[in-house]
Amino acid sequence: MLKFLWKYIFPACYGLLVYFTIRLLADANSGMRFWERWWVINAIEISCSIVMGYFFVWMFHRLYDYFDRKWHMVFSYRHITRELWYVFIVNLVVQNLFLTPMAALTDDGLQWYDLVNINIIPLFYAFIYYGIKRSSTYLQAYIQHQLQLEKLTNDQLQTELKFLKAQYHPHFLFNALNTIYFQMDEDIGAAKKTMEQFAELLRYQLYDQQDTVPVRQEIQYLQNFIELQKIRSSSKLQLSVEIDAQLQEQQIYPLLFLPLVENAFKYIGGQYRLHIQLQQQSPGIRFRITNSVPASTTATRPGGIGLENLKRRLALLYPGQHLFATHIQEDDFIAELNLTLPA
Repeated sequence: MLKFLWKYIFPACYGLLVYFTIRLLADANSGMRFWERWWVINAIEISCSIVMGYFFVWMFHRLYDYFDRKWHMVFSYRHITRELWYVFIVNLVVQNLFLTPMAALTDDGLQWYDLVNINIIPLFYAFIYYGIKRSSTYLQAYIQHQLQLEKLTNDQLQTELKFLKAQYHPHFLFNALNTIYFQMDEDIGAAKKTMEQFAELLRYQLYDQQDTVPVRQEIQYLQNFIELQKIRSSSKLQLSVEIDAQLQEQQIYPLLFLPLVENAFKYIGGQYRLHIQLQQQSPGIRFRITNSVPASTTATRPGGIGLENLKRRLALLYPGQHLFATHIQEDDFIAELNLTLPA
């Protein structure tokens, strides 16, 4: 409906607005009352003004299409200046083509104030029309440009996230296959069971990865991973795992806890203590893992590319909504991750 009004009704209204504005100003100068003239003259002038309105709007739309093709809707002051110049020229031609002959052939002929009104009043309305139409066009172009930039940024972030997540796989595959290899010499049945666990872990990493997953799936994955790691760990391992039973359907991004657990098994030493805590806390989740380390490493910081990747993923997935820190306390390496989740 709005499109119909703009296309078929507005041009006639525009022509009438220009005509009556000029008519009233001209009558104010001459003291004449146009509605007291012979009605045929008024009918001719009004009809010509309506035709002028349609021609004017058509010309301006052609002109705007030309601007868009030439400058691809790129906003700049130089483009605006040139557009306004074109609008001025086209308006000058159209108004003098339609309105000047009318003024010359009716009433007291063409007077100086007729020329002034014919060239200034329509120009004023033409600039207003230009401002409304072009500001709408440039606003749409700006919004489209911003959406494209946002999509490009999201695509780049998604690519980076996939790359960071893909870097987990080589470490995981190497450790799991190495474990199964040594089991096969000692216990074929245990090796088969380990292979099943490995397949389950692999399936989760390859096929169950959505944007976010229920935290219970991530917990199940971690428990399977821990069982797999226990097989190849030292018999001195003192493992304790505390998982809050309230953690069920809360949505989190997957594989955020894995590098911390993997890192703990990799660098454990000393008393071989390993304590894992996963708790619900308002308004999110707290994950804390503590592992003893050999005395020779207490002055250094265990970690590597796994923790660096984790930090980058957290920055991308939970900007301003996470707190991650590691430190060494006596002979324990402690990593703690707090995630803020939507209520």
